Amino acid sequence: MHRLTTLLLGTALTAFATGASAQTVLRVVPSADLRVLDPVAVTVNLTRIHGIQIYESLFAWDDKFRPQPMMIESYEKTPDGLSYSFTLRQGLKFHDGSTITTKDVIASLNRWMKRDAMGRGMAAAGGSFEAKDDRTLTLKLKEPFAFVEFSLGSGVGQLPIIMREKEAMTDPVTPVTEAIGSGPWKFNKAEWAPGSKTVYEKFADYKPRTEPTSGLAGAKLVKVDRMEWIVLPDSTQAANALGRGEMDFMEQPAPDSLPILKRMRDVTIGTAVLLESQAWIRPNHLFPPFNNIKARQALAASLSQQDYMMAFVGDTERFKECYAYFTCGGPFDTSAGSEAYRKPDVARAKQLLAESGYKGEKVYLLASNEAALSKSMFPVAVEQMKAVGFNVEVMNFDWGATIARWIKKDKPGEGGWNLFVAGSPGAVVFHPIGNFYVDLSCGGTNGAGWPCDEEGEKLRQALLKTTTENDRKAALDAFHRRLWEHQPLILAGQYQVFSAWRNNIEGVIKAPTLAYWNISKK
Repeated sequence: MHRLTTLLLGTALTAFATGASAQTVLRVVPSADLRVLDPVAVTVNLTRIHGIQIYESLFAWDDKFRPQPMMIESYEKTPDGLSYSFTLRQGLKFHDGSTITTKDVIASLNRWMKRDAMGRGMAAAGGSFEAKDDRTLTLKLKEPFAFVEFSLGSGVGQLPIIMREKEAMTDPVTPVTEAIGSGPWKFNKAEWAPGSKTVYEKFADYKPRTEPTSGLAGAKLVKVDRMEWIVLPDSTQAANALGRGEMDFMEQPAPDSLPILKRMRDVTIGTAVLLESQAWIRPNHLFPPFNNIKARQALAASLSQQDYMMAFVGDTERFKECYAYFTCGGPFDTSAGSEAYRKPDVARAKQLLAESGYKGEKVYLLASNEAALSKSMFPVAVEQMKAVGFNVEVMNFDWGATIARWIKKDKPGEGGWNLFVAGSPGAVVFHPIGNFYVDLSCGGTNGAGWPCDEEGEKLRQALLKTTTENDRKAALDAFHRRLWEHQPLILAGQYQVFSAWRNNIEGVIKAPTLAYWNISKK
């Protein structure tokens, strides 16, 4: 409580010193602490949410996951799909006042194409951007790529956001430390206090589109002056702060705080994202034991989704066992290939582990008590793995250190890791081109865990090139069966994500990823 009082007092003093006492402030409890500012270098969900507020892209997904124009005024494409021409809207500016040109756009998209699964798909099709003038650029492809607009509007993975050219020239695996975009919110770096507070201000020169708001597309209208993310790791403290009106919005209340919030008359509990989320265990495919398919299969054979979901969610109405890599209930829902893994089988898991050649070497499990899902689920992972015969050691760090470690390819125990437990929003995993966890390409750029399966990647590419519903279904099932054999990701269940906000907050929208525009505070 002392910590929260200090943070709120600091905010009040800042407002007084700057003459901003009349500002309307939206105070948010984020799901974790913002440590990395670059939504191209990492796939951390909070960094992605941060990026969506301050940056824009050429397109954006609406509430049906359809790409809609955002930074572009118009575009054309040839009937063969091999050539595109894009014209930027007039008057677009970065937060520093500089004009956005095609140089910024091309440098940003070239960087993104080296990191994101969709971007790499575009690059593999020979995608090459060229500036015709400051507002017009072209995209040339050597072979058709059916997801150009969809990819350029992505709200998941590494975002296709437009940075200033000088930041976009940064090596794509090195996080950019400046956060100067052109979106409706402007990042206040001077007041950023990692571990405590992140501040955003309304961008006065932002030019919203005239179309109705829909998901991440259409008009993005900021209706308050300032937004503050206040880090409150204790879920009960955070819930009570919302109840007292010290906070306005909780991004993702921990399951154990929902009963507290439900008793508060001035608080609404609702959903602000479009799809349910997926929990999983990600093995590191670069090092023993999980560079061996049998060890990964042993981990999957021992797993009880029911145990994981009860530990994290508790309420059986809020989760389901799900054996679809692309989310149950989504357009790519299939459970093909999962039949042998739907019930935990310790004896089979022990046999598979023995066949892998595992000799009791230490397995390093990366975890963080600062993330509710990790805190709840890693003890279940330890218990189930020990029952099979894994020698598990937990590396429990603060959230920032966890993020920093999971992108490292160092040897486990010497800066690296063997596996971690986490989750993904449904929008991240619902589509086989956007779900970077099932990108099985062998170049080592496909996301922490780095699976490599040439045959599986061929099946994924075949799926992406289907043109009829029947062909898609057959290709989807074939790829999905391969995923359950290869186990790039061990599925641990699907759950509903809730947010909570004071009743004087209006305009919360549902989007693929959480969006803080169109919200007003009475």
